[in-house]
Amino acid sequence: MGSRSAADQTYVRELNLSSVLRRVYHEAPTSRAQLATRTGLNKSTISSLIEDLMQRGLIRELGTNSTGAGRPATLLEINARVGAVISVELGVDFVLAAVIDFIGTVLWRKQMSADAAESQAQTLAQIGALIDEAAAQCTERNLTPLALSFAIPGTVDIDEGMLIYAPNLNWRNVAFRRLFAGRGLRVYVENDANAAAVGEHLFGDAQQAQNFVFVFAGVGLGGGLFLNGQLYRGAGGYAGEIGHTPILAQPFGLECHCGKQGCWEMYANQAAILRRLKSLIDAAPGTRSVTASLLDTGATAATIALIKQAADAGDPQAVAALAEEGCALGIGMAGLINVLNPEKIILGGPISMAGEHLLPAILASVKQHGMQEIVSQAEISLSGFGPDASVIGAAAVVVDDILTNLTHVEKEVVPGALMSTISARV
Repeated sequence: MGSRSAADQTYVRELNLSSVLRRVYHEAPTSRAQLATRTGLNKSTISSLIEDLMQRGLIRELGTNSTGAGRPATLLEINARVGAVISVELGVDFVLAAVIDFIGTVLWRKQMSADAAESQAQTLAQIGALIDEAAAQCTERNLTPLALSFAIPGTVDIDEGMLIYAPNLNWRNVAFRRLFAGRGLRVYVENDANAAAVGEHLFGDAQQAQNFVFVFAGVGLGGGLFLNGQLYRGAGGYAGEIGHTPILAQPFGLECHCGKQGCWEMYANQAAILRRLKSLIDAAPGTRSVTASLLDTGATAATIALIKQAADAGDPQAVAALAEEGCALGIGMAGLINVLNPEKIILGGPISMAGEHLLPAILASVKQHGMQEIVSQAEISLSGFGPDASVIGAAAVVVDDILTNLTHVEKEVVPGALMSTISARV
């Protein structure tokens, strides 16, 4: 009986620690007295919990607030330097690694081109080299690596840390956690759009939203669904494959990499923009514009940047191609709004760098195809993280897990200092 009671007390304390930490994370600067009022816990319990969190290195004292009546209050905030996440995003045509601190600040990033047609082993070797560089950056900054986190374009088994299937890569059953566990860090593996959604909820524009959809647009098209304040994964954990929703009923649509026809992704991805550009150029033979030379560069993030530059300069073909892209994105978003009734839809990923040219057409298309009463309740916006939404989201997955499960950050008291030890359990 005593053992069960002790276990219950430990469980309650961990819940209280998590609750207090989340409040400091979202409400800082705050004081012990304010935390006691907002949590309903007594002051002595709050003081004990704060001491525990400080020993773990997760929060720190900021100074005093002497405004108002009574004794000055010592303010608390999150310690951004408790450690950093090594985040990796695997794209179809790139790999990206970043070092991101506990509050979502990108301290270092490096992107390398990758070819989906090359061997899987070669791309994994590129990832390994970037991880080593990121680890060196942590050492240089005197930051403890909290974990290694992957954002992957495909269906993911998060419990096993495995990519199940990435249609645009044609990769199946890649055990990322097992492959990269030898570095002594916890390894997280998440779908890229899901990761981006977590990033928006923790660090970005959806911190107050309970129901929103993150639309990741690049070589592929994916979605992260936040419903009732939680990431929605579905029965098997694979919810959010919105790009493979058929938007054409007749069997004459473009064939997708998933093997089906008429998928939304095929009309609203990077390749679709290039097809539209080529069609516009072919329709006006003898008329040359800056967009014509872009078709030789391929469907890469750099191409989207160049098309944006052309549109910024007023090139009519670039402007028209992006407007048509916005229309295609809006058709699918209207369906999401009709079905899910979200507060927000946030667009991020490589295509979002041209967002100012896409957004007017998206809004018009959503208004045309969505149910007016539901559409009027949804705000459509661009991610503040732009093309980096998923790699920042990969870090958010780790931070969110630590905020929930403090056993990942163990306290260790040493003479003259307080240190946090990050658990390396995989």
